[in-house]
Amino acid sequence: MTHILAIDQGTTSSRSILFDAALRPVAQAQQEFAQHFPAPGWVEHDPMDLWSSVAATARAAIERAGTGVHDIAAIGITNQRETTLLWDRATGRPLHAAIVWQDRRTAGRCADLRQAGHEALIRARTGLRLDPYFSGTKLSWLLDHVPGARERAQRGELAFGTVDSWLIWNLTGGKVHATDVTNASRTMLYDIGQGAWDAEICGLLDIPASVLPEVKDCAAAFGTTRADLFGSPIPIFGVAGDQQAATMGQACFRPGMMKSTYGTGCFALLNTGTRQVASSHQLLTTIAYRLNGQTTYALEGSIFVAGAVVQWLRDGLRLIRDAAETQPLAAAADPAQGVVMVPAFTGLGAPYWQPESRGAIFGLTRNSGPAELARAALESVGYQTRDLLDAMRADWGATAQGVLRVDGGMAASDWTMQFLADITGAPVDRPTITETTALGAAWLAGHGAGVCGGPEDFARLWELDRRFEPRMPAATRDAAYARWQRAVAATMAF
Repeated sequence: MTHILAIDQGTTSSRSILFDAALRPVAQAQQEFAQHFPAPGWVEHDPMDLWSSVAATARAAIERAGTGVHDIAAIGITNQRETTLLWDRATGRPLHAAIVWQDRRTAGRCADLRQAGHEALIRARTGLRLDPYFSGTKLSWLLDHVPGARERAQRGELAFGTVDSWLIWNLTGGKVHATDVTNASRTMLYDIGQGAWDAEICGLLDIPASVLPEVKDCAAAFGTTRADLFGSPIPIFGVAGDQQAATMGQACFRPGMMKSTYGTGCFALLNTGTRQVASSHQLLTTIAYRLNGQTTYALEGSIFVAGAVVQWLRDGLRLIRDAAETQPLAAAADPAQGVVMVPAFTGLGAPYWQPESRGAIFGLTRNSGPAELARAALESVGYQTRDLLDAMRADWGATAQGVLRVDGGMAASDWTMQFLADITGAPVDRPTITETTALGAAWLAGHGAGVCGGPEDFARLWELDRRFEPRMPAATRDAAYARWQRAVAATMAF
């Protein structure tokens, strides 16, 4: 049993990667699925698309590897966080579409709770802001709007879960209703200090405890797959939300280490060790991981739109046919135009937290074209990352390491990573394996199964592909960032 299957269920696609015992990728498969936008600010997935794409890619990866199922020691799961599902315990059927983390339909409910004076309690217990981004108000909305759901939930007939719980339920044939501590910490229902679901917050949202999953360590026994799925049962030994899995995949195990992942959104985490750091700059205090009962915390900054801005150029404006086209376009753009794009398509995340904001472009001239828009789109990711890193360093202090480890799809763009180093004024390290989310899940599962060593052993496997050093003059950097700040202020004012 020398292989590990990592399931990486994301916002726009599901992937499965088979790793060997040295955590080298052997084979993979990926499948996209539809996004649904039933109303402005609403984002949904079909829960069955999530499950069927995971099952299909897992089978395909195993088949492509040419290895037997009996050679797979364990499965690790990593997933888009905060996306909320509710299903029938008896039939396993979802009661509604999955409400995606980007969805803003509960902004009014959050405003009412804030007006009633509950924000301080929620922040103190969960480390999170009172925001529609998180699962709690999404679950409350489902219980309120699906006919009969609240009564059925109170009778113990329904199960709530983030995507990891939904996958575990389906993989185990409904035998296990569980989550890990990192996903639990993103629901706005979990006390990260006490390590338990918070009865008072659940009461505020009228959520019965009977719908909540059991919470486990990241490397733990999450059940065994149905024998008919892959031809033989496989144990599930690792689970973590995507950004925490990437933190582990980047071997950010020491306090002060930072990573930033570029997928649909961008998420930067700073390891703060065993200490919960309360942010004064609108960052989140969250759980990075829990191993052997020991909790490690992090500061997190969330950008809602990173890779999604490139998707918008492709699918919305139809300026490009492939994401890779943005790099040569950006390089060919006229930098003197100074076009600035604020991609607040679903609101602004950290450190602004303005859910009502929407996207804007500044500085357009008659000479502005696809190249300038592509450049502004890629630069927006760098600017937003600097917003996060400046806030993190202010909260954490001088002990934060200067180097930023990057991963995710956009990390493959040399142009984007060089701009990131330039605008932050700090080195940017890209590892040889940029799909660190799946790698983190694989290590957790291998560690839980006894195939892989501990954090120190895994950290020694991390390899640098390229370091991007800042080359932009300080005066140019400061002027560009000041222009970005003016654009954000104007966007929020609008």
